Amino acid sequence: MSFLFIHETEDREYLLAPGETLETDLGVLEVPDDPTPGEVVETHLGEPFTVRALRGPDLFNHLERTGAPMMPRDIGIVVGKTGIQSGDRVLDAGTGTGVLSAYLARMGATVTTYERDADFADVARENMALAGVADSVAVRTGDVTDDIDDLADAERGFDVLTLDTGDAASVVERAPDLLVPGGFLAVYSPFVEQAREAIQTAREVELREAETLETIQRELDVSDRGTRPSTRGVGHTGYLTFARRP
Repeated sequence: MSFLFIHETEDREYLLAPGETLETDLGVLEVPDDPTPGEVVETHLGEPFTVRALRGPDLFNHLERTGAPMMPRDIGIVVGKTGIQSGDRVLDAGTGTGVLSAYLARMGATVTTYERDADFADVARENMALAGVADSVAVRTGDVTDDIDDLADAERGFDVLTLDTGDAASVVERAPDLLVPGGFLAVYSPFVEQAREAIQTAREVELREAETLETIQRELDVSDRGTRPSTRGVGHTGYLTFARRP
């Protein structure tokens, strides 16, 4: 597992593995073989870096990206709505960078995730190693629909099904075969048309508690003049559809 090394004065942070060497204008930093959070490690020039344990939001900031990863706020809604917990089995499609899979695995879930792009899948595997969850996340190269019959015939179904693909509705159609009784479906859709298709399909296959939420979040600007919603950044990220097998 990697650790963050923080230089407070310069406001810099680096994601580094035990035994790794970092060369910067602040000097050469030799990462200990067994870093301890809170420990201060100095470069050969005497510049101090504080060790910090890797947390979920750090994954979003530091894992290598192959596209736009799911935002931490969206992941929080997925976790809150599905109640993902230690011991759960999760089937994910549309791995991308792998931030969602890494988050869920660090919570104690076992994740099987599918990524169609072979290069993206390779990066995701590297990211799982950086996040310390390579043993809990199986990154498969390919389309989940090609294996869906085998997955449906597995000894035990999945507790949660998470989808971030353009054809998510085709997998939603098989959700009753993939989920355990009481298991949850979560679909991320960048476009409202995809969200509509997902929730309509969920209702057609008689999943319960089907709903779609638009995810919007605005930061507050606080100054001496007053407090108001920020006009910077993107407030809307996408649509999340949830449903549950009876």
